Amino acid sequence: MFTTRPEIAGTHGMVASTHWLASAAGMAVLEDDGNAFDAAVAAGFVLQVVEPHLNGPGGEVPALFATAEDPRPRALCGQGPAPAGATLGHYRDELGLELVPGTGFLATTVPGAWDGWLLLLRDHGTKTLREVLKYAIGYARGGFPAVEKIRTTIDTVRAMFTEHWPTSAQLWLTDGATPAPGGLLRNPALADTWERLLAEAEAAGAGREAQLDAARRAWSQGFVAEAVEKFVATPHRDNSGRDHAGVLTAQDMADYQATYEEPLTAELGEDWTLAKFGIWTQGPALAQQLRLLEGLPVGYQDGIADADTVHAAVEAAKLAFADREAWYGDSADPAVLADLVSREYAASRRELIGDRASLELRPGAPGGRTPVLPRYVAEGRGLEAPKDPSGVGIGEPTVSPTGESRGDTVHLDVVDRWGNMVTATPSGGWLQSSPTIPELGFCLGSRAQMFWLEEGLPDSLAPGKRPRITLSPSLALRGGVPALAFGTPGGDQQDQWQLCFWLAHVHGGLNLQEAIDAPAWHTGAFPASFYPRGWEPGRLVAESRLGADRLDELRRRGHDVLDAGEWALGRLSAVSRDPETGLLRAAANARGAQGYAAGR
Repeated sequence: MFTTRPEIAGTHGMVASTHWLASAAGMAVLEDDGNAFDAAVAAGFVLQVVEPHLNGPGGEVPALFATAEDPRPRALCGQGPAPAGATLGHYRDELGLELVPGTGFLATTVPGAWDGWLLLLRDHGTKTLREVLKYAIGYARGGFPAVEKIRTTIDTVRAMFTEHWPTSAQLWLTDGATPAPGGLLRNPALADTWERLLAEAEAAGAGREAQLDAARRAWSQGFVAEAVEKFVATPHRDNSGRDHAGVLTAQDMADYQATYEEPLTAELGEDWTLAKFGIWTQGPALAQQLRLLEGLPVGYQDGIADADTVHAAVEAAKLAFADREAWYGDSADPAVLADLVSREYAASRRELIGDRASLELRPGAPGGRTPVLPRYVAEGRGLEAPKDPSGVGIGEPTVSPTGESRGDTVHLDVVDRWGNMVTATPSGGWLQSSPTIPELGFCLGSRAQMFWLEEGLPDSLAPGKRPRITLSPSLALRGGVPALAFGTPGGDQQDQWQLCFWLAHVHGGLNLQEAIDAPAWHTGAFPASFYPRGWEPGRLVAESRLGADRLDELRRRGHDVLDAGEWALGRLSAVSRDPETGLLRAAANARGAQGYAAGR
C-alpha cells in the first residue's frame, strides 16, 4: 500500500488538523502540560486565523469528546440557532425568497464558536484563556503565511468585495490585489478584539472559570454583540442579487449559550461503537451507511477498494442521504432516529441495493412513517441548479463570484497521555460568507442557508431552531473505551469520505495514514445542503487511483463517473489510542499540502 507519510506514534500526545500551524499550536499546549481540551481550543482558534476562507470567529463548532475519567462520549453543541427575526413570514412572504441566500446577513445564525470553545475549556481544560488564545493572537497580529486557496478564494469574490462589501475589500485586498501565496497576512482588528475580550475576562479576578465566564459575557452581552447588531442593520448585497439587512440582534446573542448533549451511538461489529451528533445534524448518515453495509463483503487489494465495495458504498450513501432529506432536522421526531439506525430498518433498505446504480431519490419509511420531501426537492428544482464540476475537491470551498460556497470547513483531533480525546469540525464565518465587521475583524456565518422556506419539515426555518448542519466529527470506542477520533471538511461529502476511511481502516486493515491516503469517492446523487441546493442523480466522483478497470466497471453498472484526479477528495485527519497499551497514533491528509499531524 502506497502512503504519503508515516503514521506517527508515541505516548505523550497527538494532534492532527487541517493546517500545520494549528497542529503545532495544539502540540505546544500538550508539551506545556496542557490536556487534550486545552490543545483543541488553542488549535481551534489558530484555525480561525490561518484558514479564514474555511472558518472564523463568527462561525460554529460541533465537537465530540470523552474524558479520561468517563469513557462515555459527549457532544459539545457550539451551533447557534436562527435569530428571533428569522421567520418564514419575513424571508418568504415579505422578501419573496424561495431559498435562504448562501451569503449575506439573511443566512446568519447566532455565532456559536466562541461560547462553545470557552465552555469546553472551562469544564474540561486546565489552562487560562490567555494561555490558549495567545497563539491565534500572535498569528493575527504578527502575520501568517497565506496558502494558495486563500488567494484563489479572495480572487474569485474580489468584484463582490470591491462593489458591495468594502469592509471586506479593506481587510483582504491590498490596492485591489489579492494576497500572494506564502506572503504574510495579518488581521490586527481581530487581534484587538481578542485582546479586549481577554482584558474584560481578566478584570473578573484571578479564577480561571470566572475569567472564562466573563469572556463569554463580554462576547454575547458586551461590545461584540453591540457591534454585530449595528453592522447587520445596514443592507448589503447577497447572492439573491439584492441588498438585505440582517435580523440578528444583540438580544439573540445574549440569549444563546453553548450546550452539551448525548450523541447517537451505534454498535458496529463485535467491539466497535460509533458516536455521532444526533438527527438535527447530518451525523447519523454515517451510522446508517455502515448499518446498510453490514453483512455485505468489503474487499481491499493493495490498499484499494474493489468495485463491488465502491458500488455498495455509493448505493448505501444514496439511501442514507435520501433519508436525511426526509427525516433529519432540529424539529424531527426523536423516535425516528432509533428506527433509522436500527438493524431491522437497514435490512429492509439493503434489499434496494442492486447490481445497477440507482437514479432515484428513495427515502424510506422508518417505523412505518410516510416520508415527506421538501417541495423544492420533490419538484426536481435542484436538478435545474447550476453545476460546478470543480466542486468535487478536497474540502476546500467551491466559491462563486457572489460568494456562495460549498465545503468550507476545518477539522482537528487531539488525544493526550491521560486518555482524553476530542474531535471537532469548526466552520462558518468564512471570509466570503458576509461582509467583514471592521471593528471586530471578522464576519458572520451563513449556516441558515440549510433551512427550507416551507412549513412542516424537520428542517424548516423557525426562530430558535438549529440548521441541519453538515459538520460531522466522529468518535469511536473499541471494547467500550475511546479509541479513535476522526473527521474531514467537505460539506455533504463529510460522512461519505469518513465512510471511505472507516472501511479502509476497520475492514481493510490499513493504518490511519494508509486509510486516509487510500483512494476515495463520493456521490452527488442527493440535494446539496448549500445554496442553490443542486444534485446530480447517478453521479459518482472518484479518485483515479481506484484504477481504470474499477472505474470502467462502475460505469458499466450505470454510475455517471467523474474522475476527480489522483489526489482530490477529502481532508481527513485522525488520532487513536490503543485501549490496552495506551499507545497513541495520528495521521493527517496530504491532499492540498496543508494537513499535518504532530505528536510524540
